[in-house]
Amino acid sequence: MVQLLRARTEPVGSYELVIIYRQELAQEILDASIKHITDMITASGGSVDTVDMWGRRKLAYPIKHQLEGVYVLFKFSAGASLIKKITDDLRITENVLRHMAIKSEA
Repeated sequence: MVQLLRARTEPVGSYELVIIYRQELAQEILDASIKHITDMITASGGSVDTVDMWGRRKLAYPIKHQLEGVYVLFKFSAGASLIKKITDDLRITENVLRHMAIKSEA
């Protein structure tokens, strides 16, 4: 029985995660948040392909009374259970305006 549980592995998929942070966020806090996300991915056995800083952009509509936000794109490979952990973590983070994770085809 124990061998069966050890043999079970979660299939790994490619994902993209976009996070919109508050515009007034200090660079040190932003870097720490990005490091926290990449550490979560690598700690679960995943791998981070790229982290793209899109920078400050105007929002299409106000979110939490903010008109601009700092966009960051993560491309990574990991198991599906990690997506729930990341989204749960981002949902309670005050510095995050919005986030969206999708499974990429490539």
